[in-house]
Amino acid sequence: MNKGDKNGDIAKKLDVHPKVVSAWVSDFMKRGIEALTTIKYGGNRRNMSYEEETEILKPFKELAEKGQIVEVSEIKAAYEKKVNHKIGNSQIYRVLARHKWRKIMPRSVHPKKASPEAIEASKKLTQK
Repeated sequence: MNKGDKNGDIAKKLDVHPKVVSAWVSDFMKRGIEALTTIKYGGNRRNMSYEEETEILKPFKELAEKGQIVEVSEIKAAYEKKVNHKIGNSQIYRVLARHKWRKIMPRSVHPKKASPEAIEASKKLTQK
C-alpha cells in the first residue's frame, strides 16, 4: 500500500469492506496510531463460560428428559438471576444452540388418527 491509495484499493488488498478502511482512517485522524493498535471489543460477549451455562441448563435438561415441557422464559429467568442483569431471548436461544438443544413440541393429534367420519362409522358398526 502506498500513500495516496484509495480506500477501495486498500480494502481489496486487505479483503475488507471500503467502509472499514474509511473508519480506520477516521479513527487514525482523530486519535492517532493508538486508535488502530488498541483492541476493541464490539458486540455482545458471553456472560459466562460454557461450563457455567451447562450448570444453568442442568435442571432443565433433567426435566426435559423426564418428558416435561421446558419453556425459554424459565431458562431466561435462571440465566438473568445468575448474571444479575436483564438479557434478551435471543441470547438464550444462542446458549441453547451452543449446547445442541432443539425445539420439540408435543403433538396434539397423532398423524395417523382416523378422520371424524371414519370414527363415527366405526361406532355405528360396533354398536348393536
